[in-house]
Parts: sequence; structure tokens; C-alpha cells
Amino acid sequence: MLQETTAAPVTGGNNAEALTQMGFMNLMEHMTVVNWIVFLVLVLMSVLSIYWIIYNFIKNIRLKKNSDRVIATFWETPNAQDAIRFMEEQPRSEPFSKVALDAAQAAAHHQRHDASRLAETLSRSEFVDRALRQAVTRESLGLEAGLTVLATVGATAPFVGLLGTVWGIYNALIAIGMTGQADIGAVAGPVGEALIMTAIGLGVAIPAVLGYNFFVRLNRSTNNKLDTFAHDLHDFFATGARVGDAGR
Repeated sequence: MLQETTAAPVTGGNNAEALTQMGFMNLMEHMTVVNWIVFLVLVLMSVLSIYWIIYNFIKNIRLKKNSDRVIATFWETPNAQDAIRFMEEQPRSEPFSKVALDAAQAAAHHQRHDASRLAETLSRSEFVDRALRQAVTRESLGLEAGLTVLATVGATAPFVGLLGTVWGIYNALIAIGMTGQADIGAVAGPVGEALIMTAIGLGVAIPAVLGYNFFVRLNRSTNNKLDTFAHDLHDFFATGARVGDAGR
């Protein structure tokens, strides 16, 4: 009776001790080379993801703050040369001013070669339109900086974490086969440690996916505004007046 009474607490104690071996610190102590590689890859993915999320967040705040001011100043400046000079003073990362400058340079270039073959090949409207299309495409691509990284991290980080989990469980099964022990004390610790790698992978992927979707939405709005501004610029530099200004 005494032996039966003392056997149960020992098993319970072993089970409780096994459950305490399922934490992150225990994982760090028992990681193999493959686990370390997986862990470092996830850390690198997380750093890149955080960097591009912060970068795009700051960029979009500045863009939203400056875009309306740049567009309004361009149209409200009575002198075209002063408006172009204002655009030249804008930062290189400001897309609306760069589109306006490309349109102005195209119009000026066509005017300088008005009597040459250029005027015969392309009209002023076509020449400005081509310059604007190239400018809008260039600036739209610039808005997508880092989105490929976020999409890649969001798609692959869970599988990288799953690789660490599979490898950890594989090593746990090998240890069980070598020792011949299959109780919770031999299984819980290694399996729990392995599952942490999947959790880390999901923790890296979720912010990347949310950031990617958020910035794609913002870029779509910015691209629509760029297209509208480009159409107005085309009318202005091709005809000398913005559409809607004739009746004012």
C-alpha cells in the first residue's frame, strides 16, 4: 500500500516537470544546427519585414501630407516657370513633382524641335502623353518598394517555421527510439519545443501579410491620384490650358 501511495506523486511530478520543459528557453538550449538555421532565417525575415513596414508607413504619411500641397501649388501658381521651379525644389522621393517635371521637359523639348522631324513624327500631345506614361509607370514602381519582400515573408515564413517543427519532432522520435521511453516526459518537451518554431513562423508572417495588404491599398489610391494628375498635366502642356479652366 505504501508503494502504491508514493508511485502516483512521482508520475505526476515527472509530468509536471515535462510540461515545464516546453518553453522557449528550453528550445534554445536543445536546438540543433538545422533549428538554428531555421531560427536565424526567421529572425532575418522578421527584421526585413519590420524595416519595410516602417519604411512604407513613413513614406506614405509624407506622401499623403505633401501630395495635395504639391498639386494645389502647381495649379494655383500663375506663372508656369514659378510652378516648375517649385516642383524642382521638391524631394526626389516626391512622385507628383517628378511627373510634372517630365511633362514640362517633354513639352519644352518638343517646342525646341518644332521645325524638325520630331514634330512631323509625333504631335505635341502624343509626345507629352508618352512622357507622362513613362513617368507614371516609373513612380508607380517606386511606390512598390519592399512589397515583394513583405509578400515573400508572408507566404514562406509559416513553412520555414514548419520545417523547424518537423525537424524537431523527427529528432524527438529518434530520441524516443534510442531510449525506448515513450511517456509524456520524453515526448512533451521535444514536441513542445518544436511547435514553438511554427508559432514563430506565424508570428513573422502575420504582420508581413497585414502590412502588404495595407500598403497595396494605399498604393492603389496614390496611383489613381497620379493618373488624374497626369491627365490634367497632359491637357495643360498639350493645349496650354487645364480642362475646366476655360470657363473660369
